Amino acid sequence: MTKKVDLQEILENFKNVRIGVVGDLMLDDYIIGVVNRISPEAPVPVVNVKEERFVLGGAANVVNNLSVLGAKTICFGVIGEDDNGNRLIKTFDEKGINSSGIIRTKDIPTIVKRRILAGNQQLLRIDWEKATPISTELEDALLENFNSKIDSLDAVILSDYDKGVLTPRVAKEIVRLCREKGKIVTVDPKPKNALNYIGATSMTPNRKEAMECLGKTDVVDFETLGKELKEKLQLSNLLLTRSEEGMSLFLDKTINIPTFAKEVYDVTGAGDTVISVFTLASATGVDWHEAAKIANTAAGVVVGKMGTSTVTKEEILEFYNQIYERWECHHA
Repeated sequence: MTKKVDLQEILENFKNVRIGVVGDLMLDDYIIGVVNRISPEAPVPVVNVKEERFVLGGAANVVNNLSVLGAKTICFGVIGEDDNGNRLIKTFDEKGINSSGIIRTKDIPTIVKRRILAGNQQLLRIDWEKATPISTELEDALLENFNSKIDSLDAVILSDYDKGVLTPRVAKEIVRLCREKGKIVTVDPKPKNALNYIGATSMTPNRKEAMECLGKTDVVDFETLGKELKEKLQLSNLLLTRSEEGMSLFLDKTINIPTFAKEVYDVTGAGDTVISVFTLASATGVDWHEAAKIANTAAGVVVGKMGTSTVTKEEILEFYNQIYERWECHHA
């Protein structure tokens, strides 16, 4: 493990990193209440609403994670010319997030996912979206915007929720530009789009996603899975998340990182946290193994929170220190 003082320095360096995030921007709405009876109109629970809130979701949650950790972030995507789009931009402005890479259009709505919760259980989710590939004109505008800003970036994250922004053309062109400019480019993929990301620096799929990327239906050991996917997509490295089994980082060799979590309460957004912290840490100059350990720590914190959440530098440091002490005792 890394010395604690080193982690403090890495976290402080987050503020010097400039990251671009390209992907499907969303809002996550939460209606939270209690259920005491069943409706007389239909066999469904009646939710007495106590709280309503919204947070940034999808690729916007990646942006939010980076912002909370102090990184300078530029967001690229396509949203609607609607009230929800206004809400999203206003939230970015309030958080000091650069939204100049966002294109607005009347052709598609801003994506919203509304969840109704009671007793810590999700009862229903309602989605507003039009999951179709963006037009050639929107692709042109998005790529032109990205190309004008790439030189100022230290790293790029592609957050693919398969809602239409990361078309094959957009994905491949961004990967090509990043390679040409020597920029780190990491991907949180939708398996059906995996081949669009050949040549990226890294990818952070879970085990199920990795199997789908390779078109496998039979159970495959994780080591074979990671090596095959890394080779097929010509990645510099691959970070395979394995739920309660931790993570495995595939470089020239395989490094297994055990899981540490306070309590698994909700995994919503955990993948966003992993790719955010993994990319951000590597962009400070630490090696990929160290970046993976820090990302693993952050994931251990965020799964203990309800709903789409972020993690702070202070939480990472505190939990990392606890892990360090446990590791020291175990290896004493």
